[in-house]
Amino acid sequence: MNSFQFLVAVTASLGGLLFGYECGVMNVVLVMDAFRIFFKFHNWNGDALDENGKKIKSDTQEKWYRDLKEADNKAMLEGVITSSFVLGALCGALMATYLGEKFGRQRTIMIGACIFTCGAIIQGLSARTWIMIAIGRLITGLSIGCNGVLCPTYISEVAPAKIRGTLSSCYQLMTTFGIIVAAIINSIVWYYTNIKPEGLGKPRSNIWEEVPNFEWRFALLFQVVPGLGLAILMSFLPKSPRWLCSKDRDEEAAEVLAKLNATSTSDSVVQEELKAIQEDVAATRAAGSSSVGELFSPVIRRRTFITFLMQLFQQWTGINVIMYYQSQIYGEIGFTKFMSTVVLPIINNFVNFISTFPGMWGIERLGRKTLLIIGSLMMMVFHISTWAFSTQTFRGKMWQYFAVASIFLMVFSFAWTWGPVPWVYQAEVFPLRVRVKGSAVGTVSNFLNNWIIAFVGPALMKAWSTKTFLLFAAACLLAWIYSQFYVIESKGLNLEEMDAKMAGKA
Repeated sequence: MNSFQFLVAVTASLGGLLFGYECGVMNVVLVMDAFRIFFKFHNWNGDALDENGKKIKSDTQEKWYRDLKEADNKAMLEGVITSSFVLGALCGALMATYLGEKFGRQRTIMIGACIFTCGAIIQGLSARTWIMIAIGRLITGLSIGCNGVLCPTYISEVAPAKIRGTLSSCYQLMTTFGIIVAAIINSIVWYYTNIKPEGLGKPRSNIWEEVPNFEWRFALLFQVVPGLGLAILMSFLPKSPRWLCSKDRDEEAAEVLAKLNATSTSDSVVQEELKAIQEDVAATRAAGSSSVGELFSPVIRRRTFITFLMQLFQQWTGINVIMYYQSQIYGEIGFTKFMSTVVLPIINNFVNFISTFPGMWGIERLGRKTLLIIGSLMMMVFHISTWAFSTQTFRGKMWQYFAVASIFLMVFSFAWTWGPVPWVYQAEVFPLRVRVKGSAVGTVSNFLNNWIIAFVGPALMKAWSTKTFLLFAAACLLAWIYSQFYVIESKGLNLEEMDAKMAGKA
């Protein structure tokens, strides 16, 4: 792998950073007092809490936090605002099929980054209605859904076969990096705006009156920075050589391949790659134009179902309930506001980020299927232990830390297995003629199930508390059965060999 191939893969992977920041920012924003009061999740009459989040019992106690009162519709509004992003992502994934084939992967990713920036501005400048911020999140979701299909596809089409899985994993790595960036930046903002704010202990005549809104507006508007950054950087990257060949621009494709391989267009490596792509394109044309129905033809339908189910199970591992609502989960276990909002989320997000590196190593050495099997079993065990330890927290702090350790271990288990594998797998198993459509099926499945999880997550946690982890443990058991008996290994094959294997020709 040369430096240019690496630069292309990393830059395209910044689409994952946008996804990660958008996911990570909401965990902290949802527990910012100003955000809760502004959108009427809670009201505040001036009462205060102590350092441990307990009610103040005497005037001599030091006042630390606002004592907010939860509104009856809080869980529903929280679910709507959080899940609107995922609903947009679902629509964006469907748009990617058309845009990616018509305008190319590189140009569509640029357009998606601009759409993301517009959505971030609408969120940060939202009026006092949940409708406006939900629309802003839906617009950013359109971008993330579109780029969720095209970024891994683009990377897979410019990467050498022997390291394609590793480079495609960069998308997941940048997603986890975006989450940790959001956690650090917004935890600092929360610390300086929510601890010992003005007005503690002073009665308020209007319990719905706003408090200063800098904290959450800054957190949401900061998304403009990575959005514009991706749009600008993508303008310097080449178009996909496979897409160029499909548009009869073979000379341009040869030039891109030469640049990617740091050699001339006449080099044998370039000519061999170009010939393989041209043969695949010719075979595709001979079979006629593709349609969505072709994804369910006898030759392709198995990989369609594998891809759809892989992304379904990825979401039902429960990872995004943890990532979206982790501060509230830690509070439910019994930790203080500071620990729940600042310390534990940063540690957890750092675990998520670091754990992606073993996945980048293992995806080529152990294989996609092996990682899925290992990950599903590990996650099942740690979901069960999280629930078991959480039932014992009344016995003391030690049990609280055991429960949190189980959550961290569950995130570790996900991040190096089920985190990167579905994105790599869906980008490599489909033939060129339906590659974008096939990848879109996986991404639609991801965001559809992500939307369900995000919408029902607050209600589940409110009704079942930590018993929710048992539901996800059961899902992980089903994921193991699926991985063990249905998934086909794709390690080490180039995209053309993959077509042959999946079609039963090899």
